[in-house]
Amino acid sequence: MRRIWEFIVDFLAINTGMAVYALGWAAFLLPYHITTGGMTGMFAILYYVTGFPVQYAILIANSILLLFAVWLLGWKFTIKTAYAVLALSTYLELGQKMMTDDAGALMQILGEGQDSMACVLGAILNGLGIGIVFLSGGSTGGWDIIAALVNKYRNISFGRALLILDFLVIASCWPIFHDVRMVVFGYVTLVVYTYALDLLINSTRQDIQFIIFTHKPDEISQRIITETCHSVTLMNGEGFYSHQEIKVLITIVHKRESVKILRMIQETDPAAFVSQSRAEGVYGNGFKSIRA
Repeated sequence: MRRIWEFIVDFLAINTGMAVYALGWAAFLLPYHITTGGMTGMFAILYYVTGFPVQYAILIANSILLLFAVWLLGWKFTIKTAYAVLALSTYLELGQKMMTDDAGALMQILGEGQDSMACVLGAILNGLGIGIVFLSGGSTGGWDIIAALVNKYRNISFGRALLILDFLVIASCWPIFHDVRMVVFGYVTLVVYTYALDLLINSTRQDIQFIIFTHKPDEISQRIITETCHSVTLMNGEGFYSHQEIKVLITIVHKRESVKILRMIQETDPAAFVSQSRAEGVYGNGFKSIRA
């Protein structure tokens, strides 16, 4: 039952992420003729040149790539990716219909000459959308499939493969359009998009580890256990200079609980020595479950 619930939550998250990602393209990037890396960026260039819809190109290309993915990368990766691709194509179709004016052109909702703001807003929505998908264990297809295949059979990291492909896509704007603006905005979009993606992923995986040196270990431990859902590890310590024995407590809590823990320590043992540090990617009881 738990696995079924996680499966449903993942697909709802993928749906939300793809809607946000598609909004970035339909509302900001496509109307202002801005592209970026990735397969969507490549097909955006195709759209600017030929008018062939981005969503259809994405659907066709990924259908071919997914045939290789199911054979080489497994069913779990393929099913989530196929759903993400279908959701992206659907939302891009809906988004462009909503943004099309009576003359059949995409509306520039920020007004003319607002390319820079459209670039930033579109990139932020792209990064947040992809981040939601990644956190649910999904993929957007396209370059992700190619990079995963390259990473599996060659000594090239996933991130490096994506970076090379993104660089080539954006650089191709120059020989096609001879427009420096498109190249510059493409790289700016890529940087902002990557930053938003990293910010979302790292913030959701960030917890706080406390190391507490105290003469009142029982009181502090009891408060942490009873007032939060977390436990405490107790170790014996000895000061090298003073040779005095002291108890060392280690606990990991959610970021939002860090102030509460500090107040507990201050109220129970104001003389305690405390070290606080970020712990990214904590799995187990009271935190995220370990998921492949």
